[in-house]
Amino acid sequence: MIHTPVCDLLGIDVPIVLGGMGTGTSPALVAAVCEAGGMGTQGLWSAPLAEIPKILGEIRRLTARPFAVNFLLFLIKEDTFAAALAEKPAVVAFAWPRGDQDLRPWIDKAQAAGAKVMFQCHEVPLALRAKAAGADVIVAQGSEGGGHVGWMGTLPLVPMMVDAVSPLPVLAAGGIADGRGVAAALALGAQGALIGTRFLATPESPIPPAFKDAIVASDGHDTVLSEVPDIAQGQVWPGAMARSLRNRFIDKWAGREWALRQQQAEAKAEVVAARLAGDVENGVLFFGQDAGLIPSIRPAGELVRQMAEEATRILGGGLAQPAVAKKSRR
Repeated sequence: MIHTPVCDLLGIDVPIVLGGMGTGTSPALVAAVCEAGGMGTQGLWSAPLAEIPKILGEIRRLTARPFAVNFLLFLIKEDTFAAALAEKPAVVAFAWPRGDQDLRPWIDKAQAAGAKVMFQCHEVPLALRAKAAGADVIVAQGSEGGGHVGWMGTLPLVPMMVDAVSPLPVLAAGGIADGRGVAAALALGAQGALIGTRFLATPESPIPPAFKDAIVASDGHDTVLSEVPDIAQGQVWPGAMARSLRNRFIDKWAGREWALRQQQAEAKAEVVAARLAGDVENGVLFFGQDAGLIPSIRPAGELVRQMAEEATRILGGGLAQPAVAKKSRR
């Protein structure tokens, strides 16, 4: 089974990491990935302070294996961060700082609490900032991924970051949904993969069932990068675009962002209502282009094991192509 140096650093068996997708993660999903030998990551950037001990306590109830917590630096709050560190996570993952933000105090606090620091970057200059500030692992996130991403694709970005931050280990992210993607990440010089969209289409994922079905139905060509989701929700991320399903809501506002800013409160209420109702067409559904590689909803632990086995088989066979289940088209 594939095992790289980053596995020893993080205390995991296989180099497969669940992305800390905010409301797309749950204790059940985190624990399932951990129990299968990977690293689960709980997104905490939107969690209420009082809920953090409960959320992390539930993860510990479900697994004794190491897990990570994720924070967005441009939104981070001292009290919620301190509450998470008090629960002693094995890894703290950071992403999306402001351009003028000092990274070192946050990294120092995490490491002083006994955690390793994983830092997601969409461009080489940010990776160099994170390395200089003391990060332990760099995540190279390509634009194929769902949610908030930069502009460079995974294929060129990963080796550029590997070269730039050596000897720090790099994980590849963006467009990876199976063992072929994990094997490709290792071939590019990464030591593993961080995966988001594939784990949204699992029984353990907390997103509405209709959203999971939309990911399975996607051919991978029906996502779009835009500012519409962030304008609608009143939260602009520094340096990021948002990849989401191109649906009725996105089409309504694309090219009319000026009007959306005027009607932001109404649009945000529409997005919230659509999520509660599982309305795929009238809300925001973040997922990546790799949705086209997702044929069904399957348990997270099963996915981790299959990806690891498939990557091992590919790498052991000299990058020979494995047989894969074809995805039906609607």
